[in-house]
Parts: sequence; C-alpha cells; structure tokens
Amino acid sequence: MTTSQCFHCGNEIQKNEEILFDAKQFCCNGCKTVYEIFSQNDLSCYYDFQAAPGATPQDIKGKYDFLANESIVDKLLEFKENTTHIVSLYIPHIHCSSCIWILENLQKLQAGISTSQVNFPEKKVRITYHPEKTSLQDIVEMLCSIGYEPYISLENFDEGKKKVDRSLIYKIGVAFFCFGNIMLLSFPEYFEVNEFWIDQYKDFFRWLIFALSLPAFIYSASGYYVAAWKSIRQGMLNIEIPIALGIVVMFIRSTVDIVFNYGQGFFDSMCGLIFFMLLGKLFQQKTYDFLSFERDYKSYFPIAITKILPNGKEVAVQVYDIEKGDRLLIRNQELIPVDGILISESASIDYSFVTGEAVPIAKQSGDKIFAGGKQLGKVIEMEVLFSVSQSYLTQLWSNDVFQKRVEQKHKSITDKISRYFTPALLVLAVVSFMYWVFIDVTTAFNVFTAILIVACPCALALTAPFTLGNVLRIMGNRKLYLKNAIVVEQLAKVDTIVFDKTGTITTHKKSAIVQHGVFEEADLAILKNALRGSNHPLSRRLYDYLPEYPKATVHDFEELTGKGIQALVDGKTIKIGSASFVGDADENVLKQTNVYVSIDGIYKGKFIFDNQYRDGLEGLFAQLSKQYEIKVLSGDNEGEKEALEQLLPKNTELVFNQKPEQKLAFIENLQKQGKNVLMIGDGLNDAGALAQSNVGISISENVNVFSPACDGILDASQFKKIDFFLGYSKNAMRTIYMSFGLSLLYNVVGLSFAVSGNLLPIVAAIIMPLSTITIVGFVTVMSNYFARK
Repeated sequence: MTTSQCFHCGNEIQKNEEILFDAKQFCCNGCKTVYEIFSQNDLSCYYDFQAAPGATPQDIKGKYDFLANESIVDKLLEFKENTTHIVSLYIPHIHCSSCIWILENLQKLQAGISTSQVNFPEKKVRITYHPEKTSLQDIVEMLCSIGYEPYISLENFDEGKKKVDRSLIYKIGVAFFCFGNIMLLSFPEYFEVNEFWIDQYKDFFRWLIFALSLPAFIYSASGYYVAAWKSIRQGMLNIEIPIALGIVVMFIRSTVDIVFNYGQGFFDSMCGLIFFMLLGKLFQQKTYDFLSFERDYKSYFPIAITKILPNGKEVAVQVYDIEKGDRLLIRNQELIPVDGILISESASIDYSFVTGEAVPIAKQSGDKIFAGGKQLGKVIEMEVLFSVSQSYLTQLWSNDVFQKRVEQKHKSITDKISRYFTPALLVLAVVSFMYWVFIDVTTAFNVFTAILIVACPCALALTAPFTLGNVLRIMGNRKLYLKNAIVVEQLAKVDTIVFDKTGTITTHKKSAIVQHGVFEEADLAILKNALRGSNHPLSRRLYDYLPEYPKATVHDFEELTGKGIQALVDGKTIKIGSASFVGDADENVLKQTNVYVSIDGIYKGKFIFDNQYRDGLEGLFAQLSKQYEIKVLSGDNEGEKEALEQLLPKNTELVFNQKPEQKLAFIENLQKQGKNVLMIGDGLNDAGALAQSNVGISISENVNVFSPACDGILDASQFKKIDFFLGYSKNAMRTIYMSFGLSLLYNVVGLSFAVSGNLLPIVAAIIMPLSTITIVGFVTVMSNYFARK
C-alpha cells in the first residue's frame, strides 16, 4: 500500500497495532481515525459515512478540560468505585449497526475501557472503565476524534437531549415543500393545457421543477443513500438499497426527460415518495418512543423498600415513592434502589448487579453507596441522595451478564426472510424492467421503481417488536413485569411449571403463629433484633408477629441459605432456623412448618406456622394442570404434604426438604428430559433455580428482593392470574405469526400490481407507510383483544 494522508487532518496514515481491529486496517497518527484497505491502492474511511467527521486535536483542544474536575465528573458518573467507573453518554451521531459495532468495541481503541454497551433507541453508550488507566476526559476526546462527539449537559441532560437531532423533522419539511410546489407547477402539464404563455415558458417551469427537486433528492433522502452505502461497504444487503436505488433511478430518468424534451419527468412522484417514506419513518420512531416511555416510566416494579419515619417507625413503601432525604432500612440481600449516604457504621455491598463481578465492597459510615448494589449481612441504614430512577433499574435488570442465551423463533424467521428479501427484490425488479423496456420505456421505469418501493419489509420487521412491546406494556399494567421481550416467547414455550412453597404458594399476610417454649422478654427482644435484618418470608412473618422492642446493635449477622440465621445481639449468640441448624431433635418435626430458636447454645423453643395458601390457589392449579406438568419444591419438611395433596390436583408432584442446590439440580434434570421449565419462587433460596430455568418468575409481596436471576417479577396480588399470563404469551406469538402472514400477503399483492405495470411509484410510496400503520394497528388491536379476552 502506498502511504496516504488522512481525509480529516492531513497527517500520514500508518499501522498502529494498539488501536486497530484487524490486519487490514491503518490508523491516522493525528486524529486516530481508522481506515480499512479494500484493494491494493484503495484506502477508504472506515468510520465516517454518517457519523460527524472526526474532530482534529486542534478542534477539541481545551473543549473538555472541565472533565478534569472531579466534582463535575462525579455528577456524570452512574457508578464510582476504586477500580470501576460507569458513565452513560448521549451520542446524537449513532445511526446504524456500524455505529453500534464501533462503539461496542471501544476497549480496542482506548486502554482502560473494559466494556461499552449501546442503547440504540436512546442513542446512548454505557462505558465501564478503570479510572487509574484512563479518564472520562480521555474517553470523550477519543470519541470526538472518531466522529462520535457526546452531548454533555450538566444542568438538564434530558431537556438538552430533546433539543438535539431534529433532522428527520427538517427533512420531512423540506420534502413536503418541494413536493407541494412541484405538484402546483405541474398542473398545466397534468391537464395538457395548451396556452401561449404556458407553452412559451414550459422549459423554464420544467427546470424550476428540477431545481425544486434537488433539496428533497440531496438532503431529505440522504439518510437512505448513506445507509445503503454503508450496507454495501459491509457486504450486506439491507432494505435501504432498493429504496435508494428507486429514488436515484427516478431522478436520473426525470432529468433525462427534461434534457431531451421527452416530458416533465417524475419529480413530483419522487418528492412525494421521499415525503411519504420519511413520514412512515417518523411514525415508527414515535411509536418506538412511546413504547420505550411506557417501559421505563410506567412499568413500576412491585417491590418495596422499608422507610424509617422520623418517629422511628418502619413502613414499607414502593420504590418510586422514595424521595431525597428519606432514611431507608436495607436488609440482607436487599437491593439498594437509589444513590445515598451510609449512616450505619459499616456495610458490605455486592455490586455484581452493576459490574457483573460478585466481589463485596466494604463501606464505612459517611461513604456514598450506589443504586444497584446488594447489601450482604446485617441490616443497615442509609439516607437518600436522589429520587429513584425507574429506567435505571430497568437498565440494571437487563444487564447482559444476567441474560439467558435462548433461541428466538420469531427473530430467526424475520432474519431468514430479511436475508433473502433484498436480493430477490432486486432480481425481480431487473427482470421486470428488462421485460417492459421492450414494450414501453415509461412503464418499464415505473415498474422498476414501484417494485423497489412497494415491497418494503419494514412491516415484517416491525411485527415482532411492536407486538411484544405492547404485550410488555399490558403485562406491566397487570403487574407482571418482564425483563425483556424475549421472555414472552419463552413463556409461550413452557410445558412444565415448578412452584416454590414458602412465600410463593403461601402468604405471610394471613397466617397464625403459635409459640412453644419458654421465652423471656429479653429473649424475645434479642430475637426481634436478629430477625430485623432478614428477608426470608418466615423471618418477616415472625418479625411482624413479635411486639416492638428497643433497637439493639447486631454483630456478626449471618444468614445461611436453607438453614437459618446466626447473630450476636447484646453479647449473646442467637440461632434461628431449622431443627438441625439450631441443634434440636424434635419428634414432631414433620407435622408443621417450624422455626427453632437457641440462645448461647441453649434451646429456647419454637414457633409453629399455620401456613395460609394464596387465594385462588386451588382453582389456579386445577386450570394449569390441564396444559402443564405441575411440581412443588419446598425446603420445608413434609408436614403439609397431606394438606397439599387434598388441595392440589392428583398429578401434582410434591418434593420436600430441598436445599437451594437441590432445587437447581431438579430444574436441570427436567431440562435434560426436554422440558421447558417455568420456575416461580420468592427469589431468596431459589435464586439458582430461577436462573437455571427457561423462565424464572419471582413473586413480590412488599419485599425488596430484586434478583437479577429472575426474568420477571409478579406482584403477589396477581398470583391467581398466572394462567392468564401464560395463555396471553401464546396468543402474543400467535399474533406475530398472523401479522407475518398479513405482511407477506401485502407484499405479494403489491408486487403483483407493480410487476403488471398497474402501480405508480408515488402510489407505492403512499402504500408503504400505510402497510406499516396497518400492521402496527393490527398487532395492537389483537394484543389488546387477547388481553381483554
């Protein structure tokens, strides 16, 4: 390769192994733009076809010096620990899959960046980096140099974001102006008016029409050319290629008509085509924005947090009711829902929910703690710095670390059709053109253009996202909150349902507790304080049952999964849990659900729980057993086996004395038999089973146990509607396949008219967005119908 100069800054382009992605690339020494070699003497820019041109060092020198100020950086960071900083940057120039690929490989361009994840609809990139290896200023300047300058507003980021990138609106306005005026100037030729002054100035009006078409052709349609060019450069064939080709063919043909005086051309149709296609794109964008808004701000998780009132009383409140200055109580395994200051003496926080690394971080009183962390050990208190961000919780929940790798049938169908659609369309257009050109040239061009425009698979591609987006919204309104759209398809495949018992099919709101043994007031006070830090359903029930006692400091709190609690309160060691854990041999252990207590190694007694089953349990299991295999797993003893056998259908399998690892193995065994398993639990002792299952649903009952392992969170009040949600998921997939058929039918009918020469390009341009509106309307109506049904 001969040496060359950078298109941006003029510096020499050379090999730089530290920056490049593969062996065929070169890097500018000045502005770090990456270039790729496509042939021996062809050096082509790899980044810059739609992103803004990369800034030179002179352009950005000093512009981002304010990012050297630590207090300013703190305001921008979402997460800050010694070796991990996380920031989300809004980048208006994100446009296509190429942008996504580049921005998700930033670790290859900048040392210190560990991961970068793009949120395409919001045009954001979330960057995780090591603060000792790089800085936010370096990252931002690097992004500027490759053409992706972020928009940073410290005052009001959201409002600033809304002011950026109105290019689609401007393009629609320009296309409409050109379309309307060209139509007006074309009236005399439409009606073949032969009048002296019209004939005298016919050429002038035609060239005026040509001039008016240029802004629409060059500016309004530019997005299609750029996307088509990028697609070709990457060796892919997307739908923008036939659309761009159709526009270019219409423009060239119309220009030839004017130059050789064959007629006025098709400039009115071309501008109308661009206008209606951009209008359809705006409709899609607005609908996506609506679904995104619904997902982020209206689908509130049914999880609660304990708020400490000024009088010291503890009350459970929904996470979105938390306000700045509130004091919160965080128990063992509870999610920290918002940034705050630690009030308690110390804390151990697991940030795997944020970083993906389960390494607890020690915090001291006065330290800042971040949303998304999980408290481990004793109960702590914190003061809220900011109100909770629902979209941030959704983002954490959707972290790639916790995604299940599953096949999406609807997506594979869409991908297969899309892969062959564009090549087949181009072949059909060329063959049809070759046929008609020997019959009538004008008809040949109309047929060629109409085929390229009318057979747009946009409606096909939008079928699944709009259906599943609407289903997510409807399910959220009915208090089942799913992690993402993939879960809907997985729910539709379920054939086996496994229920946890305690806290899942039982409720702690309607249960009687009987005390056995001799407990002094001091013993009960110790017990109450020890239970304060636990989130287990039995612990919470017993905690609510006991009277109020003065708060005491709890040391060495430890909650052993499947066994019980051990802690040091007022200098005394207390154990609460199973008989084997506490050290008591009870002959009646199999007859009830019991919690045993010992203090300083002396057995004090037990509490017997009269489990109350959830309303509608019997009817729900009877309905589910008609279509699914039903199984109940429990960590408790078989004391309630007889009662459950009378309550549940005869074919329900009951398995008791299951430790967390045994529950997980049980799920694995079912999957090895080819079962698609839905696990429904409380997210505590069954987190492993929830993660292993094909779909894991966590039941929430005023408990802030927000496990990343679960695929959905169901409000306990909606437990008896599980059958509805499963049936609704199947109907959602049925709606997708029906709309696939409708979309393909539309394309077949449209193409038949286009190939026969009975469809004008402008009519095709109007029909194309109408087909999208039709499909979106159909899936919305059908998903709403099935929801009401």
